[in-house]
Amino acid sequence: MDNAAADSQGGAGIQAAQLLVDHGVGAVITYRCGENAAQVLKPADIALYKAQDGTVSDNLENYKAGKLVPLAEIHPGFHGHGGGGA
Repeated sequence: MDNAAADSQGGAGIQAAQLLVDHGVGAVITYRCGENAAQVLKPADIALYKAQDGTVSDNLENYKAGKLVPLAEIHPGFHGHGGGGA
């Protein structure tokens, strides 16, 4: 799936999360998730799992085997990425 939000200057997490909702994704495997994206994913009952070191294939196998843990930490919103902050 192409992530059209990847080059967005603002709201990329929300846009990417909405894309996942629109495609009927049931779970996301990631190292971290921002609070804005989580606010889109959680009401859609999309489970968030903590990615492990290794390949995408390794993580998918671990997901299928029930070896991934739920992502517990949601990161706060805007960190000043990509913009001219103080």
